[in-house]
This record gives sequence, C-alpha cells and structure tokens, in this order.
Amino acid sequence: MTDPIIAVLAFEGISPFHLSVPCLVFGEERTALGLPRFEFRICAVKAGPVHTEAGLTVAAPHGLEGLDGADIVIIPSWHHLGEPPAPVLMEAMRRAHEHGALIVGLCLGTFAIAAAGLLSGRRAATHWAYSERLQELHPDIAVDATVLYVDNGDVVTSAGVAAGLDCCLHIVRARYGAEAALRLARQIVLSPHRQGGQAQFIERPVAKSADADRFTQALDAVCATLGEAHSLDGVAEAAGLTRRTFTRRFQKSIGTSFGDWLTSQRIELAQRLLETTEKSMDIVAFEAGFGSATSLRQHFAARLRTSPAQYRREFSRRGEQDERAALSR
Repeated sequence: MTDPIIAVLAFEGISPFHLSVPCLVFGEERTALGLPRFEFRICAVKAGPVHTEAGLTVAAPHGLEGLDGADIVIIPSWHHLGEPPAPVLMEAMRRAHEHGALIVGLCLGTFAIAAAGLLSGRRAATHWAYSERLQELHPDIAVDATVLYVDNGDVVTSAGVAAGLDCCLHIVRARYGAEAALRLARQIVLSPHRQGGQAQFIERPVAKSADADRFTQALDAVCATLGEAHSLDGVAEAAGLTRRTFTRRFQKSIGTSFGDWLTSQRIELAQRLLETTEKSMDIVAFEAGFGSATSLRQHFAARLRTSPAQYRREFSRRGEQDERAALSR
C-alpha cells in the first residue's frame, strides 16, 4: 500500500501562514496518531525558490508535475483574484481532478479552483469578505459566506485563514476516521470540530459575561451526557436563559441550531465508539443518544452518506492495518 501523496501549491507572494496550514496537518509524520505516512510535496508552477509576502523564501522541490498521482491537491490561497491562473496550472488541476485527486481550496484558493472550472454549478466557500467578489466572477457557483467549509466530495473549499485548519481536520476525519482526527486536534491544540460557520466572525464578538459562562457550562454538560435526553427548554434553563434568548445566542455564537449541533456531537461520539470499541450497534446508538440502531443508521446515511456498519469496517480495519504496519517497521 503506497503512502498517500499530498501536493500543496506555493506561488510568488503567498502568505507563510496560509502555506503553513496544510504543512502542519499533513507535512509531519503522525503515524503514532493512526494516520498514514504522507508523501508531502511543495509544488510551484516551476520548481525552485518561492518568495513569500513576509520576505521569507520557500523551496518548492516540485514543479506542476508534482500534482500528478497526488491523492489530495491543496491550493492554500491565491492572489490577483480577477486574473485567472496560468493555463498550465489550470490544466494541472483539471488533470489531477480527472485522475481522482481531491482538490482543496483554502481561503482565497477557491478563486483558483473556480477559474479552472471545477466548481461550476456547485457550492463553495471562501473568506466572507471576498464572497461577493467570487460570486461576481463566477455567477454559476453557489457561494456560501456563512460556513467554514463546503465538501462536494471531490472538491472541498474553506473560509478564510484559520478555517483552513478546520477544513484540513475535516478531511482527516472523513478519510482517516474521527479518532485519528481527535488525536491530531489534541496534538496541535485545535477544536476537533468547530461548529457553525464564519458568520459568527463577521459581527463584533459578544463580550464575556456570567451568563456566557453559564451558557458554556450548559453546553459542556450536554457534551458530557450525550446519551441522555436534552431538550432545548432544559438546556436553556440550565444556561439561565429563556428559550428565545438561548436560541438567539446559540445561533449567533455557534452558527447553527441547537438541534443540528446536538446531532453533530452525537454522530462524532458514535464514530469514535464504532472505531475504538466492539460494542453492538444498539449499544452505540444508546450511548450516543440516538435511542435505536435504526435512528443511528438514518443519521449516518443523512450526514456521512454511509452506514454505521460500513463505517466500522472501514475505519476499524484501517486502524488495525496502521498498527500492524507500525509494529513491522
């Protein structure tokens, strides 16, 4: 089994931070966390030194041929938003996509992917401050300025800056399992799954208060007891808020509804239980708060497009294979 190939594009004037995001997630060996050993490639239109906007120089050992055979191609940002990328770059992205690579646009990298025609008729995310510009340039794209990332299966795009980390962690979770993503998040000190979207960052953050502390404590209590029933009214009361005030504050601070957030938390717990235990589907469903295996299957089909049984076969087997491979080295 060959190591997955991750190809990241660097270009003149790139922000070192944007480039560092995929480097942090995929550029270091993390086999101890249950992840494979990635073959990590820094690519450019032409191999050689690349000057960043901060005055640093980065070596790009690979030209665009480095995208050939890649499992994941990441465009971590972009410049000159109104100008399309060089034809050779657009062709390289299209060729990688046609050969099965996952194409990822972080922040303004969405503009480059859109210019290559890979987002036509699809949803996409980018930094909220540039979402209108993206929509003007590509009216055939459904630009969503409220989310942290959009996963179309073969093309993934994210919102600005730090949302690139959320997006990369989402890719790890989708491809290598919730437990591996959780371990990675802990190691790099990142929330395993930041709920909501970038809409929460557009307005001025709400000042901290005693009520906000109770609000956080109430949600922490829910996360600690996902197997129990949690009504909106009950959690609002625990937070010291009326139902209406709690709902408004939850939407503003988390970026989604309480019910949607609760379902996401339960699915993540079910994923970890399926990966790391041999508990029956009924027990997993009960401990994750779904009540029955039937309900668990329905939620997995709706959110993950797979069944709990298939998810367990895929990720528990992969974990065993990684462990055997590690022991054989």
